[in-house]
Amino acid sequence: MKGYRVAIVGATGLVGQEFVKILLQRNFPMSSIHLLAADHTAGRKLIVRHEDIEVEEVAVDSFKRVDIAFFCAGSEVSRYFVPHALQSGTVVIDNSAAYRLEQDIPLVVPEVNVEDIKGHRGLVATPNSITIKLAVALHPLHKANPIKRIVLSTYQSVSGTNTIAIEELTVQAKQVLEGEAAIPHIYPHQIAFNVLPEIDVFLDDGYTREEWKIVKETRKVMHAGDMAISATCVRVPVYTGHCSSVNVEFTHPMLTDDAERILAQAVGVKIQDDPTISLYPHPWAVVGFDDVFVGRIRRDISHPNGLVLWLVVDNVRKGAALNAVQIVEEMIKRDWLSPRR
Repeated sequence: MKGYRVAIVGATGLVGQEFVKILLQRNFPMSSIHLLAADHTAGRKLIVRHEDIEVEEVAVDSFKRVDIAFFCAGSEVSRYFVPHALQSGTVVIDNSAAYRLEQDIPLVVPEVNVEDIKGHRGLVATPNSITIKLAVALHPLHKANPIKRIVLSTYQSVSGTNTIAIEELTVQAKQVLEGEAAIPHIYPHQIAFNVLPEIDVFLDDGYTREEWKIVKETRKVMHAGDMAISATCVRVPVYTGHCSSVNVEFTHPMLTDDAERILAQAVGVKIQDDPTISLYPHPWAVVGFDDVFVGRIRRDISHPNGLVLWLVVDNVRKGAALNAVQIVEEMIKRDWLSPRR
């Protein structure tokens, strides 16, 4: 079996640690793994295969003996270090927003547009977690009945921000329950027992950057440049798991039975939909699973060609690390990637 020398940039973060877990769970063919960080966590040790591995500080020469580098340390780190990795001959899968919308960089969800990888020049980007979820669930329907318009509201957990946001939710919840004032640091307002319709910065048109990421990335992944999409993104006091309420307008009417049949056969989709027993996906139940979960599939009574769906995904797993690993697995499967000598 071929063995690849793998590096994870941002290894001490939530997504970085998920990368390590997934690579081991899926028996990824690694001959070595290098854990890198761009912050004060360098020097920490992580256990991999019962071995303590020290996290090194990422540097411009960190990639000379690396075949594949997974970047999950944010756009600023990717912008600076990805070019150095590429110059070293390393294939990079970038989880940040740094390169997603650049025209010559493939933005890939393997279940949807795996062929886009083929033209890569050493760098493949993985989308926003909401985009991944939307593309996996809606692309099979789009192939059967072209989608004209999507209107969605998202309910995104604090793990989509970082570990510090998780800690802040825990601290604030305890403060509120003890009758103390909860002072926000990560978000503009208290997140415990609250919802905030603000993710990323507001733009001049009133939408946030997160909302525009979903619009542009979904169009790119689904090869649907004219698809009308509008999103409202909300931060909720949940640790892990992103949810979306999605209204979809098709070119022609689509029966719910037909949609369920198509989704039941779709790769990466799991249906949980029986209102009579309150069966539908929710964050607590999907954490640790690979699929995009779909429920509450129903006719949109406001439009003859519309359906409404409820989508939930583990944003740290399939919404980030797993999607990147699946990209490399597909590259290996198709002989688009070989270890360097």
